[in-house]
Amino acid sequence: MSGIRLIPAFLTVGGWTLASRLLGFVRDIMIAAFLGTGPVAEAFLVAFSLPNMFRRFFAEGAFNMAFVPMFAKKLQSGDDPKAFGEEALSALATILIAITLLAQVFMPWVVLALASGFAGDERFDMTVHFARVTFPYLLFISIAALLSGILNALGRFAVAAAAPVLLNVILIAAMAGAHWLGFDIGKTLVWAVSVAGLAQLVMIWFAAARAGMTLRPVRPRISPELRRLAIIAAPAALAGGVVQVNLLVGRQVASFYDGAIAWLSYADRLYQLPLGVVGIAIGVVLLPDLSRRLGAGDIEGSRNAYNRGAEFTLLLSVPAALALMVIPLPLVTVLFERGAFGEQDSWNTALAVAIYGAGLPAFVLQKVLSPLYFAREDTRSPFRFALVSLVINAVIAVGLAPWLGFVAPAIGTTLAGWAMVWLLWRGTWSMGEAARIDGRLRHRGVRIVVASLAMAAVLVLLGWLFWDAFRTPGLRYAALAALVIAGAATYGVACLGLKAITLGDFRTVLKRG
Repeated sequence: MSGIRLIPAFLTVGGWTLASRLLGFVRDIMIAAFLGTGPVAEAFLVAFSLPNMFRRFFAEGAFNMAFVPMFAKKLQSGDDPKAFGEEALSALATILIAITLLAQVFMPWVVLALASGFAGDERFDMTVHFARVTFPYLLFISIAALLSGILNALGRFAVAAAAPVLLNVILIAAMAGAHWLGFDIGKTLVWAVSVAGLAQLVMIWFAAARAGMTLRPVRPRISPELRRLAIIAAPAALAGGVVQVNLLVGRQVASFYDGAIAWLSYADRLYQLPLGVVGIAIGVVLLPDLSRRLGAGDIEGSRNAYNRGAEFTLLLSVPAALALMVIPLPLVTVLFERGAFGEQDSWNTALAVAIYGAGLPAFVLQKVLSPLYFAREDTRSPFRFALVSLVINAVIAVGLAPWLGFVAPAIGTTLAGWAMVWLLWRGTWSMGEAARIDGRLRHRGVRIVVASLAMAAVLVLLGWLFWDAFRTPGLRYAALAALVIAGAATYGVACLGLKAITLGDFRTVLKRG
């Protein structure tokens, strides 16, 4: 069957995600410079994480993991996908409005659950206020995520992938405007969050309308299709809940160390760049493609899609992981160390970056393996595996905190991520030919690792030679750019020399694009 053109689609989503993440860096650099790692910064970071946590749980998480395969199959069979989309939209909106209203009432207890270390100091009341203002972002961005899932199932990836760029543009403009006009930057930033969420929703709504999917809210009702959606989504929701509990455990531990939430948040931004570019691109494109292929009985096409997705993942995530592990301090120093963000903040953030970097391939491979389950409407297995990862993360994060301090949550996150990959991969052994690793992936995977090690050696050497330049205001950006270019060039040449990639691959992308 004719499916989604995978590599061009990966590049479309990855390209827009890269633009969003780079703007996200600009946003976080400005937050670090204006707010540093002080009380206002930590209050904002926790408040902003709250709607994002629920968003991953309801929108990109459980709901879309169940909704997208069902919608894609209805699209394939012509079984009135628009009506199903309207039912799902109305049900999701009803649930989210109720949650938003409840959150406003119970926000002090929610903040305690997120960061009990804030209790008794100025950060607590500030976080409660900030969180009440930012929480409506959840409603806007979750509906936008559902519409994005519809666009992705239609093979239209660009607008949905570009929408997060708008969030960062609005937040950057808000901080710049507040600084210029003399407004309170923290408060301005908080109010800009929901404005950005509404702007993203409007943008994606019009894109869906142009694609012939103008969804109208209908009276919520429990139809057989929604009941089936709920049955499939429930285990995915529980699995998503486990992931959020993992994050909650880490944030709780970090809240007892002054500045730790900010250090871990800025480190998270660095490893989220490659994770977002590769992982989101893979997850967004692979799930609807596998769903449609498996629904049509295209086993060979499903296997090829899975293997090429894994190959693309390794090609980009392995060198990114090694770079984060071997040059975290130059990255953090150049990107964040200015204004209220000092040298000690750089050292602590860099340590967390290196630990997260070790887990980066695991976090991205989960995006490749999970669609194999969700495309089969199997959400129970990932839930069971997530429970195991929860136990591993909690034991390490809490158990090691008295000895390792704020880095214990980062170690727990990384080891739990690799445990999750192992469980997901082992679970594919019973899926038959569609989930088998092919010879091309095996051979190229080894060569990608060797090429990445060569790149890492060059980065270590140049990082040592350029160290003084990284701390010199007039040279720091040029030094970091030279380091990145040298590493990328080394990796590219090594990949071509070892035939981890070939010139034919580039011709194929250009031809299919």
